[in-house]
Amino acid sequence: MKKINVLDCTLRDGGYYNNWDFSSELIQDYINAISNSGIKYLELGFRSFSNKSFKGSNWYTTDSFINSLKIPKNIKLAVMLNASQITSNNISGSVKKLFLKKKKSKVIMVRIAAHFHEFEKSLQISKILQTMGYLTAINLMQISEISEEDLLKVSKKLNDYNPDIFYFADSLGSLEPNDVKKIIKNLSRYWNGELGIHAHDNLSKAILNTKEAIKHGVKWADSTITGMGRGAGNVQTEYFLVELQNDHSIKFKILPILNLIDKHFKKLKYKYNWGTNTYYYLAGKHRIHPTYIQEMLSTHFADAEILAAINQLKDSGGSKYNADLVKSEFQGNINLNNGTWKPEKNIKKKEVLLIASGPNLKDYRNQIENYIAQNKPYVIAVNTDIKINKKFIDIYAACNPLKLIANYNEYKKLKKPLAVPNSLINKNLKKHFKKLKILNFGVGLKQNSFKFKKNGAILPRLYTLVYALSIATSGNAKRVLLAGFDGYGPLDVRTKIIDELLHLYSSSEGAKSLLAVTPTTYSVGSSSIYAI
Repeated sequence: MKKINVLDCTLRDGGYYNNWDFSSELIQDYINAISNSGIKYLELGFRSFSNKSFKGSNWYTTDSFINSLKIPKNIKLAVMLNASQITSNNISGSVKKLFLKKKKSKVIMVRIAAHFHEFEKSLQISKILQTMGYLTAINLMQISEISEEDLLKVSKKLNDYNPDIFYFADSLGSLEPNDVKKIIKNLSRYWNGELGIHAHDNLSKAILNTKEAIKHGVKWADSTITGMGRGAGNVQTEYFLVELQNDHSIKFKILPILNLIDKHFKKLKYKYNWGTNTYYYLAGKHRIHPTYIQEMLSTHFADAEILAAINQLKDSGGSKYNADLVKSEFQGNINLNNGTWKPEKNIKKKEVLLIASGPNLKDYRNQIENYIAQNKPYVIAVNTDIKINKKFIDIYAACNPLKLIANYNEYKKLKKPLAVPNSLINKNLKKHFKKLKILNFGVGLKQNSFKFKKNGAILPRLYTLVYALSIATSGNAKRVLLAGFDGYGPLDVRTKIIDELLHLYSSSEGAKSLLAVTPTTYSVGSSSIYAI
């Protein structure tokens, strides 16, 4: 019978959905369920330095936090360390700031997550942690993007530092079983130590790939409860234990995991909706980083927009995660980067009409155009397909980088200026936007916060409506009218999100009065375009 170590990393990998902020009850119930199931290794979270934005207990997983928990004797605790957090000029000092010597900690193993360019640094970190008494594992990410030649270099280098385990991670979820076999063959060319696999489920092959890895000698395998993890998620613990019992006669108890799912994880899965779907499948096929898909889903992009963005990302290096493209949900606060355009020159003391492409807009087109012709409001379009005469639009607005990528064909055709934060336009987009007149109105990002400056604003989310409101407010508009904002209906989660943003805006210092002049399901003051 093969010795196979299952490492459950639910709270570490699942934390990408809730900022690692799990309830104390869930954490203790989870630990107890893992213990009762027969799984020995449990990765409780990351071990990290302080972060500018809020992160919960399992982002830091400090020794004091661990000591507050009841850890069963049969559980061996692990934490993960991001090599990127360790400064290259003082690796030893950085590591020792985060970790006590093993004899003073309940942590048994530390896994070091590293990209290929951080691999040698991760080996140095591993050696320091070993001298402190820890079992160490290197977790090399995006294995699908590493050439055979470089894998052989990795295999050779491992022998120089001899970590206890070497993991390879299918971060993009793009591997097929035959790819797994080849990777193991290359890694084993010079390295005789233990191997582990962390599989993602974009192509619904995480378990299949893990079983293939075990077949070829891998002894460590990751899983998470219900597959909870970034993007499409991981090997589902509850399924994997069944497979191991069938294939290798390893005894596990499934019932504690199922009870845990019923009590806690069904609700979380309903809320965050992890797991593979058509978009993650396409991302896996085209080797696109899953966080792009996760971001677009969480901000409720339209299906056509997601498909268009995938089509662009596959041709523009989408396998490399670019934080500049994903800032509204996953990167926390962004300092305000002021632009060069001051809207006050165009807007001061004028009405501003924000206009969207709601399906019912066509019913009010003539009256809206008449109102604009007679009253001369400053008109900001928040979509490219507004169904009124384009001569009545003063500017278009956009701020979400992925939206810009998804719709760049429409944006580059605009005949009117585009207000956009220049700091969020990547090089490829700038090439496409050469003929556009860009009004650079800057943005910062801070949760639950609006602040308006002359040439930029701090926003709670990178939503175009929010960005357009900030332009009107910074421009000192007389009031703001909304047309074409039909909404999604009272039961749709998107309506709730927009309502919360509108309420936050209205309660912020400097906010202007808002008035919807066409029918809307949003909770905002309303009148009629025929009556104002």
